[in-house]
Amino acid sequence: MSENRVAVISIIVEDRSAASEINALLSEYGDYIVGRMGVPYKCKNISVMCVIADAPAEILNTITGKIGMLSGVTAKTLMSKI
Repeated sequence: MSENRVAVISIIVEDRSAASEINALLSEYGDYIVGRMGVPYKCKNISVMCVIADAPAEILNTITGKIGMLSGVTAKTLMSKI
């Protein structure tokens, strides 16, 4: 595997029923998670999450892809250059 990169995975949850699946995926990759924050945005009926991870790019892409494939969920990743 390649070298680890620090990244921020931004997640917008429009369907709260996906929360348990998101949590299961984050738990599956828990060894790579540095921290996470979730904020419900009640007036828009969505939740916004920020996950900080330290992992190889392949793992970061896998996490983001799996989360982004969930119905009612959007995920994007910003990776460091180091």
